[in-house]
Amino acid sequence: MLVSLYVKNLALIDETEVYFGNGLNILTGETGAGKSIIIGSVNLALGAKAEKEMIRTGADYALVELVFQVEKEKQLQKIRELELPVEEDGTIILQRRIMPGKSLCRVGGETVSVRQVRALAEILIDIHGQHEHQSLLKPVKQLEILDEYAGEELVLPKKKLKERYEQYKEVLEQLSAEEVDEETRKREASLAEFEVQEIGQASLSAGEDEELEKTYRKLVNGQKIQEAVRAAHQLSGYENGGAGDAIGRAVREIRAVASFDETLRGFEEQLLDIDSLLNDYNRAAADYLDGLEFDGELFAKVEKRLDLINHLKAKYGSTVEEILAYQEKMQEKLEKYQNFDAYRQQLLSREQELKNELLRLCAKVSEIRQRGAGKLAKSMKKALIDLNFMDVAFEIRVMPEEERIGAGGYDQVDFLISTNPGEALRSLSQVASGGELSRIMLALKTVLADKDEIETLIFDEIDTGISGKTAWKVSEKMGILGKKHQLICITHLPQIAAMADTHFQIEKAVTKDRTATGIRELEEEESIKELARMLGGASITETVLSNAKEMKDLARKTKQY
Repeated sequence: MLVSLYVKNLALIDETEVYFGNGLNILTGETGAGKSIIIGSVNLALGAKAEKEMIRTGADYALVELVFQVEKEKQLQKIRELELPVEEDGTIILQRRIMPGKSLCRVGGETVSVRQVRALAEILIDIHGQHEHQSLLKPVKQLEILDEYAGEELVLPKKKLKERYEQYKEVLEQLSAEEVDEETRKREASLAEFEVQEIGQASLSAGEDEELEKTYRKLVNGQKIQEAVRAAHQLSGYENGGAGDAIGRAVREIRAVASFDETLRGFEEQLLDIDSLLNDYNRAAADYLDGLEFDGELFAKVEKRLDLINHLKAKYGSTVEEILAYQEKMQEKLEKYQNFDAYRQQLLSREQELKNELLRLCAKVSEIRQRGAGKLAKSMKKALIDLNFMDVAFEIRVMPEEERIGAGGYDQVDFLISTNPGEALRSLSQVASGGELSRIMLALKTVLADKDEIETLIFDEIDTGISGKTAWKVSEKMGILGKKHQLICITHLPQIAAMADTHFQIEKAVTKDRTATGIRELEEEESIKELARMLGGASITETVLSNAKEMKDLARKTKQY
């Protein structure tokens, strides 16, 4: 659930913090008080586009912080898969700082991308505004809703369907790529044969180029090597004042006095070890110099072999391993073209096999959707009647069509409704008004409440185009939905506000010649006064207050059922 919202330097907000409760959280206030800014700040924290004009005049930055408490293991697992930090108790702190020209997002103190924030938002919260209501008119959204209702029964078939569809697409792409004429195939086969033979004639072995380059470097730098080794041999030798001669003298000097002090015997042994090492080195260096001769034949052979390998590298790969891999690929291509008819027939057989399996899986998925459509339509009709659609008829049509095969099946879904007796069922897009769409969305959310893993739902403009009895019905339904979800709802209707478990008032005030919007939680008596304001407008009489209290009592009794 969303525990708290903190906003600083955003539009009309100087600084404000609000702690939300369980159940139904209602936000009310005068027109222009800044209700849209509150929901807008949540959207900003969740990755909505940020403009520098949003920063409060005179401030260097704007800041929005959301604190969530996550308890459901499925949600926690999804968040871990995003590699985002979560406190041990399930707390997630999401922060966004907006500055001129850029913004910075953090989760648990770690900087993250806006894309990661949006992915996190899809797990934690569901925001419904006018745009979301309008999405109900799209067949894709309707299919998504039906699949959500069908739940676990659809998960495995859809997973298999997606896997098979990817394989099917791959085969189709292979077939499309092979749509070449006979002359082109012959040219490509001839080229592949030449390349296979050219690489094969070189008789390459893995790592050969590295060994050849070592030998080549040694041969090219033979004179430098000889001069360096000879100089080192002389400097460490036993003639002409070399290191070996000096060590020999040092051994003799220490040996002459070693009998006078036991410590000197240790020095003598160390010098003898050094002398032995120098002897070994000098013999090895002498042997190396004796065998160090420039082999012109070997040099020419190595140079020629390297030229061949570098020529092949320029054409087929940067290493011998890559060249050999390319040869293997061309060999496969050659065999394919040499047996092209059999290869193509194999692809066609695979295509038909996968298509048959796809159709079988599509039919299975469609059957599950058909069953789910009947149940969802029945539940939706009941929910819509509860929302004051008195003579409503609701139907969900699942229309399979083989030509539409895709990763999600071959169905198209259409939600149809009739809100008046005698009228034919029509698609939502043909008949539903804004107010009706908001109620239909609420009905869907109520029906899907048991299946929806997202705990926090925000409703903005849920009361569009409704009033009177319908408003009270919507209020009742919000109360029911609030038993299983945390709801945050902005409303201008007292019927809905009365159902609040926690009531907040958004106010605009002028302090030191500056306008600022704030939000505060209302006590019981304050909530009744706010309801009275919503009922009576500018004039709040005792009668209006009494009506507000009665409305609050009625809402409390309704929630007890």
